[in-house]
Formats: sequence, C-alpha cells, structure tokens
Amino acid sequence: MQPKSPSILECPVGRAVETVGEWWSILILRDAFQGSTKFDEFSQSLGIAPNILSRRLTHLTKSGMFVRRRYNERPPRYEYVLTNKARDFFPVIATLLAWGNKHLAPKGEAILLANRDDVRPFDPVVVDAADMRPITLANAVVVAGPRASRGMRARLASLKAMNPAVAPAGD
Repeated sequence: MQPKSPSILECPVGRAVETVGEWWSILILRDAFQGSTKFDEFSQSLGIAPNILSRRLTHLTKSGMFVRRRYNERPPRYEYVLTNKARDFFPVIATLLAWGNKHLAPKGEAILLANRDDVRPFDPVVVDAADMRPITLANAVVVAGPRASRGMRARLASLKAMNPAVAPAGD
C-alpha cells in the first residue's frame, strides 16, 4: 500500500521509505553491499521466500537501485548490480549498523564496520560537509525547499521541535 498523504509523498523521507523502507529491501541492499549479486545468493543469505525476493528485487530495480544484467544464456540467469543511486545509500546502512551496535547489542557487537586499509573500526557519524560538524537533533531544523508546495510550507510552519520559529531545539 502506497501512502496517499501529500505531505508524505512530497517529503524526501517519505519518498526514500517508499523506495527502500520495507525491511527486506534494506537487507537485500545490505547483502549487495557485501557482494551478493545473484538471486540464489540473496535467497540463501536471507532465507526469504522466492516470491517476496522476486518482488523486492523487481521493485529495487524499477526504483533505480539495481541494474539487472544477464550472466547466463541457458537457462537465462540474471545478476543484480548496484547503481550509483544504491551506492549513495551505503552511509544509511553504515549508520544503521552503528545505531544497532550502540542500542541493540547489549552483549557486544557481532559485526563492526572497519577501514579497508587498516581494519580499524569506524565510528560513523553524520556530518555537515561544509564544516564537518555532526548533525544532531539539537542543531538541525527543517525548512521549506525551493520546490515546496503551499501545503508543505504550512506543514513545516506548524512543526514544533524541527522549526526554529515555533520552538527552540532541545538537547
């Protein structure tokens, strides 16, 4: 079921969730970042029903996250190759991994993301590219972009914590 609310459809977060928000999609992308490209590889790794995997791969391909490429003629077999759009999603996976390790691994981390050169564990944070300062709830607000509709501008003006005109940011 797709969202019907204009505020969700116009919101970049809403559109992103429409593309990759279903949990199987995120796990498929995780496996693709780890090198999986073939249907059988995803199926074996995830234990996902073939019909669900097929639907998710089709959706991710139509959404521009994968390019489907034939690797065998008889029988016809395809692999799913990450696009630049999908590669741009990798930092989301990295921050999910860090968040999961911080909040959902009470006995310690089972997986760490590490530097390829020296295998030093990374500590991912989201930073502003202009000044390299971490982006946090306390220092961030949402504002209307140049293409925001009247409805979106009204919604943003009504927000509390994320709108500097309504309430100051908390700690």
